[in-house]
Amino acid sequence: MQEYVIAEVKSGGEAAARAGQSVIPFDAQAGSGDTLPNPAELLLSAFSACVLKNVERYSQKLKLPYRKARISVRGFRTDVPPVIVKVEYVLEIDTDVDEKKLDLWHRNIIKFGTITNTLMRSSKVEGVIKMMQDE
Repeated sequence: MQEYVIAEVKSGGEAAARAGQSVIPFDAQAGSGDTLPNPAELLLSAFSACVLKNVERYSQKLKLPYRKARISVRGFRTDVPPVIVKVEYVLEIDTDVDEKKLDLWHRNIIKFGTITNTLMRSSKVEGVIKMMQDE
């Protein structure tokens, strides 16, 4: 399967990518902007989207119901060369499944993700899954 994205930037750093029927604006300034995600944040967002897509996929395949899920992700980089060397995440799921099933779910979520597997080949990826606390 091949993915298709078109991205463009205007002088000054205003950029956007077209994927599917969506337009995703991002920061392509030479410096740092404050409002739009930068490329590293887009990569971490793609990681988050991959994990959450697999929450849904393996909820159905393993018959593990959930009410909602949330992931927080941190990326650690070096400046020279500029590389994301580590990704840490906490995946919280609002579910009634037991710890053993939650662990099985987590293993499947990470093992069968395109973005998770890609990042694990180039960076250290560490994370935990836990039950979502009442808000």
